[in-house]
Amino acid sequence: MGQREDTEEERANWHWRNSMRPVRFFAFDARCAIPWFILLFHFRVSTVILAIVFTIIFYMLERRGLTFDAALRTFRTWFLGQRRYGWLPMNRKRMIDFG
Repeated sequence: MGQREDTEEERANWHWRNSMRPVRFFAFDARCAIPWFILLFHFRVSTVILAIVFTIIFYMLERRGLTFDAALRTFRTWFLGQRRYGWLPMNRKRMIDFG
């Protein structure tokens, strides 16, 4: 009986297992669908081209194994460099040996 209760409890919590998975639109990240949604309301050649370009960008990111968030972080690192200038040198904490 104890084993059956455990499996029923597991089945009740299966939906939590997939709660952090990225949302997909067909084979792409769901953010790829935003230009297509805009295309429904503003149907112009420029909007079609924009939607196609965004889809190609997302396809290339998927091929490289990057999510959209990871690609933005990679672009930031490439653009700004490895060193992050968030703190002034005078505000950085110094390590102190009290021993």
